[in-house]
Amino acid sequence: MTEKLQCQVLVVGAGPGGYVAAIRAGQLGLDAIIVEESRLGGTCLIRGCIPSKALIHVASEFRAMEEKVGKGHAGISLKAAPALDMAETVRWKEGVVDTLNSGVGALLKRAKVRVVEGRAKFSDAKTCIVGKTEIVAENVILAAGSLPVELPFLKFGGDVISSTEALSLKELPKRLAIVGAGYIGLELGIAFRKFGVDVTVVEAEKQILPLFDAELVAPVKKWLDANKVSVLLGARAKGAEKGALVVETAEGKPQSIPADKILVTVGRRPNTEGWGLENMAVDMAKETGGRFIKTDDRCRTSMRGVYAIGDLVGEPMLAHKASAQGEMVAEIIAGSDRRFEPRSIPAICFTEPEIVSVGLSPSEAKTRGQEILSASFPFAANGRSLSMGAREGFVRIVARKSDHLVLGVQAVGAHVSELSAEFAHAIEMGAVLEDVAGTIHAHPTLSEAFHESALRALGHAIHI
Repeated sequence: MTEKLQCQVLVVGAGPGGYVAAIRAGQLGLDAIIVEESRLGGTCLIRGCIPSKALIHVASEFRAMEEKVGKGHAGISLKAAPALDMAETVRWKEGVVDTLNSGVGALLKRAKVRVVEGRAKFSDAKTCIVGKTEIVAENVILAAGSLPVELPFLKFGGDVISSTEALSLKELPKRLAIVGAGYIGLELGIAFRKFGVDVTVVEAEKQILPLFDAELVAPVKKWLDANKVSVLLGARAKGAEKGALVVETAEGKPQSIPADKILVTVGRRPNTEGWGLENMAVDMAKETGGRFIKTDDRCRTSMRGVYAIGDLVGEPMLAHKASAQGEMVAEIIAGSDRRFEPRSIPAICFTEPEIVSVGLSPSEAKTRGQEILSASFPFAANGRSLSMGAREGFVRIVARKSDHLVLGVQAVGAHVSELSAEFAHAIEMGAVLEDVAGTIHAHPTLSEAFHESALRALGHAIHI
């Protein structure tokens, strides 16, 4: 051992939960060290949220240009089809990632957080070995994130890839088979289809995006059908053979799907192995089958002074949840009295069109015994949507009938991800329908659909 370090706060993992926790700890005057074996930013920034959205953006730009060839759209036409250099697209995407990666490093430096590069290995709850460095901490924040789930009969390697490899393909496959029609599979599948790839999606459930209700999913299904994306529902992948994915259809029949690449997106699992968690005397959550670390409403584990956040502690496995928990834990260590008790956490699918869900859907509210008021406002009646040529979708509001408290908001349509904060804010602040209806929403904006959905729930929508 060549170096021994001590600190008040040791953060393991520099993803959106870990680096936020470390920065906030530094801001509060705590002596903090963060350990990361890869690049600052974690899965989200390096091989997840950011690069996927960059790729989705390029795909949408390419498709928009293609649609203007010949006859064109809205008076704009191109005489020749656009060309795509996928290697250059990947280089541009990496440029976006590099910029944000550098930014995280600068923020950590400004907060006086020490960065130790390498793989952490705990010998006990407060002692961590990184290469030839031993770190002893008063408090530990575990933020190791998650990994793609690998199927035993479709091991990653060669033509079987995870989302990580899919985001770095420098040549487009002619045919792409995707196992799993959740948000990761469909986001990437739609992007590759816009690039001109033949895409087939295999889903074991009876609906794509099975965590969302059929009404929200319908516009996405419409796009998939219109763009000739083949979707096999109730089907199960069984393995791979040369140039094909082998599946069992809903009817129980074998089928071979030609594929140059097979993208497996059947979920993610917490990264709990290989860094010494078993040496920390930390309890696992029995109700999850021991998959996740057990924590309380302050993200405390069963070991005093050890906290866990983000994907390690359960669903939803989302970057913004991890960031919120990381900030909170740093403040708790510094002496604040805080608890993690959000009323809602937004879920977003960057599909075509986008989907947002915050709080309870109508069926979820009814399952919980709530008598509700619910109303939707279509984007086909929204001026801003029509001016963008984006008629599909709607905003739906769900409120408790007795006192009009907003319980949930869902939307599907172009750019609705940008409305997610307004939806979450309304629920977090305990808004009632009259609050939303009484707030002047700027015209022309997509947010007017939220305003009109509240008016409609109250029985007096103006524009429908």
